[in-house]
Amino acid sequence: MSAGSSKSTRRRLATEPACSLRIGGLTALSTTDYPGRLAAVIFCQGCPWRCGYCHNPHLLPRHTQHDEHAISWHAVTALLERRRGLLDAVVFSGGEPTLHAGLPAAIRAVKDMGFEVGLHTAGIHPRRLREVLPLLDWVAMDIKAPFDDYARITGVAGSGERALESMLQIIASGVAHEFRTTVHPDLLTRDAILGIASTLQFHGARCYALQEFRAQGCAQDRLKTGAPALHVDAALAHAVSSRFETFEVRHS
Repeated sequence: MSAGSSKSTRRRLATEPACSLRIGGLTALSTTDYPGRLAAVIFCQGCPWRCGYCHNPHLLPRHTQHDEHAISWHAVTALLERRRGLLDAVVFSGGEPTLHAGLPAAIRAVKDMGFEVGLHTAGIHPRRLREVLPLLDWVAMDIKAPFDDYARITGVAGSGERALESMLQIIASGVAHEFRTTVHPDLLTRDAILGIASTLQFHGARCYALQEFRAQGCAQDRLKTGAPALHVDAALAHAVSSRFETFEVRHS
């Protein structure tokens, strides 16, 4: 591809309309997806990583067998219009929202309606994350593992480098943020969790959460049957909490 062609492609992607967003789900009201806000949640379809504990496996394929029943952008904006004055914010989740070239336009459209905007991301697409960060009011990023061990969790070579780049962008942006790690004892050791916390602390992360694996929605039986009732004990929580301004354990 020539330099001119490459620039043309980048301009096209930057102006992709919001209606191109592929939406696999929509929650009209959530009290847990954006701290301190009543939010609607838009679940974008598609994710190239294959984390075994994923509780939204139906959102992993970019295209589904029932694309004709996908939620339209018009349906989303119609719901948001009806909920003006009732909702504080809109969260783009997934799947992985940053895969979608229409994400920047969708965020701008939601902000023009008067809502705050949050993003849930795994840091899969650092370039588009960089594009949307100035538009966001809050962002949450999943940290899957120590960055040099990412491929074991995601099944994708090079995923740790992408995640590290995205983590650094979020911290440098100054946007209110949360980093969080799903804890399953068969996937992450205590030392691995402490290592993740140390890396985040070193780079200036302010908010971190450990969330225990939930069997609901998980497609891997070996993870569902092998998980104890409590994954994060008081000693581990104490060792991590002192490193951050805000820390939370979310029990399953």
